[in-house]
Amino acid sequence: MRLKADITLLVVAIIWGTAFVAQRIAGQMGSAYLFNASRYLLAALVVLPLAIRVGRASSPTGQVANLTYLPRAQYKWMLIAGSLLFLGSVFQQVGVVYTTAGNAGFITGLYVVLVPFALFVFWREKPHWLSIVAVILAGIGAFLLSTGGKPEVRAGDLLVLISTLFWTFHVILLGKYASRFEAISFSVGQLFICGVLNFGLGVFIESFPPFAWSWLGAVVYTAFFSLGLAYTLQIWAQRHTPPADAALVMSLEAIFAVLAGWLFLGERLAIIQVFGCVLIFIAVLLSQFKEWTSGALDHDHLVEGR
Repeated sequence: MRLKADITLLVVAIIWGTAFVAQRIAGQMGSAYLFNASRYLLAALVVLPLAIRVGRASSPTGQVANLTYLPRAQYKWMLIAGSLLFLGSVFQQVGVVYTTAGNAGFITGLYVVLVPFALFVFWREKPHWLSIVAVILAGIGAFLLSTGGKPEVRAGDLLVLISTLFWTFHVILLGKYASRFEAISFSVGQLFICGVLNFGLGVFIESFPPFAWSWLGAVVYTAFFSLGLAYTLQIWAQRHTPPADAALVMSLEAIFAVLAGWLFLGERLAIIQVFGCVLIFIAVLLSQFKEWTSGALDHDHLVEGR
């Protein structure tokens, strides 16, 4: 069962990595806000049946009481979480237009490194010394990846890095506040809020691109697979594999983003950029080393930022 769960998480990492290709395809068609609106709202509809099923199973009367009569506090935290998703998704999607899928995948993964420092600055939780080393390595790696060793940061990479800050606070929010509520209904709520905010902004500053199967495919792939199927698969897999396995397997997402960008979009990385990727990958693994040895790592939040 553990091997099956690890293979399942590998599939999830592949889905999330290749999703950056879909985002880049949509971005090249001039679609950011409305693309996000379409995929997040569709994802909310995809996850909704599962939320209804969970609600009925947990209700003594067989009704979906925990969906129709959610705690008042849950609405507040769903709104905050959905707003963070909105900001993260906007900066990431606009950034993907001006950078590669591989760069976006690796830079997005930096949130794992940034979480301990955000906890220190805002919640006074002292970071482990390994986290400090990881941030230094990640900073050097991100510079090499974005600039190729030249002192000029690409706008797309900077925008994706800004999105990573919002993913960081989203992860912290889920761990500290959202964990007290039923997970599936919370997911539906924040996905819906993110979609509505993207739509509300998109209708004023964007127009829907001319119909193209590639754009529709990008919406469907990211909604059904990246935000819908992967979420469900991860929930199951996390019940049957230890946290250390999950940490290692999920870290492969950025690698698959680079491979997918090369395979489907013909993207290339210079040797020094590859070295930057390696440093970021090492930083992500190093930042989680303490959690691996203690068995305390929880990756159930990862899908929320996709």
